[in-house]
Amino acid sequence: MEAKPRNALLFLFTTLLFLHTVLSSTLHYQSLVINSLPVPSALTGTNSEPETVTAVASDQESLDFNGVDLELHHVDALSSNSTPQDLFNSRLRRDALRVESLTSLAVAANRPRAVGSGFSSSIISGLAQGSGEYFTRLGVGTPPRYVYMVLDTGSDIVWIQCAPCKKCYTQTDPVFDPRKSRSFAKIPCRSPMCRRLDSPGCSAKKQTCLYQVSYGDGSFTVGDFSTETLTFRGARVGRVALGCGHDNEGLFVGAAGLLGLGRGKLSFPSQTGRRFNRKFSYCLVDRSASSRPSSMVFGNSAVSRTARFTPLLSNPKLNTFYYVELLGVSVGGTRVPGISASLFKLDQTGNGGVIIDSGTSVTRLTRPAYVALRDAFRSDASNLKRAADFSLFDTCYDLSGMKEVKVPTVVLHFRGADVSLPASNYLIPVDTSGTFCFAFAGTLSGLSIIGNIQQQGFRVVYDLAGSRVGFAPRGCA
Repeated sequence: MEAKPRNALLFLFTTLLFLHTVLSSTLHYQSLVINSLPVPSALTGTNSEPETVTAVASDQESLDFNGVDLELHHVDALSSNSTPQDLFNSRLRRDALRVESLTSLAVAANRPRAVGSGFSSSIISGLAQGSGEYFTRLGVGTPPRYVYMVLDTGSDIVWIQCAPCKKCYTQTDPVFDPRKSRSFAKIPCRSPMCRRLDSPGCSAKKQTCLYQVSYGDGSFTVGDFSTETLTFRGARVGRVALGCGHDNEGLFVGAAGLLGLGRGKLSFPSQTGRRFNRKFSYCLVDRSASSRPSSMVFGNSAVSRTARFTPLLSNPKLNTFYYVELLGVSVGGTRVPGISASLFKLDQTGNGGVIIDSGTSVTRLTRPAYVALRDAFRSDASNLKRAADFSLFDTCYDLSGMKEVKVPTVVLHFRGADVSLPASNYLIPVDTSGTFCFAFAGTLSGLSIIGNIQQQGFRVVYDLAGSRVGFAPRGCA
């Protein structure tokens, strides 16, 4: 008499276990739609103001902007004559140089500074290696002359090429001439703003401040440290300290200059903290999704209500980068063994850590963490047909002839924020033949970098006032 109830209970338990397994499996996999490498649309430079005007500041000191919204473009749009394959290969080459530069800056920050070492300010940025990945159009001067400027969360100083040029690289727009601007002003040598430069220079004849930004590959920009008005879709921001470069040499590409978005005291967010409350955000669209533009917002409206936040960490040796605490990674719904917070620890000497960077494409994880992540993904994606390695990628798949496949989920666990990545943020096309690769890579450096491929589709919120970074899924709408 008791056997039947027991058998019934056993059957019920077995059924529930089976359903749990099936449902869990479904939840821990997601669909990847197979798309080819994108073909960029060409951009041309004009001096006309962008059509959308969000706000106009007649009194730039008293007006408090709730937000200014900008459209972003990928650097590939400046190379529309290249094939998608050539553009992707160039992107990987730029990316390798970018990572090397960021790592070099982090290492250099831990070395003692030489006293009286001369006039230089060593800053690493994406533009230095031609690797400024995203740029926007803004007005410089009064009246404003509209130019393309690279956005870089990995550097601080704002600068632009200026006439007369001792040497200027080729850019899409005419070179800015400060003599034609009513709002341009050189900064005196004794100004507190001049002293904010790491190693300011001084023009003996005019007693005006000079700046120099040098890069890891020998590229540099030199000129007058000055103040100027910048116009963002009609919103004017006055007295922004920027470098007016008369000698700019190296591997620069297309854009007129750089808008430094780092955490340092001379970055654009720090300078305009009173205006925009030290808040900005961007949402980067997958380059294959050409129907929607990437965008950037400054001000209180930059903070998405759906964002999950993680605290910013401070590097005592380097205040430019956005350091966060990565606790672990999950693949297929399970925490990856061997990946712990200790692998990403930022120590008291400024070594190690994890940074969020807009100019790096492929996320780099310190080697032990990457190997553990890669092996877990390979195991859960064993149903996919493997392909040969491609460039820095050692985990690739042949998805030719397919329209959609199931791939294991990947979740980044930051302190206070779990970021579940869309499939297209970690399995990406690398050729036109259906080869897709796992878009992570290892690094022997202690510095790990969360790149912009993994950030795609999220509104990434930089709330410097609250010392935090947030991630809002589906934030580009």
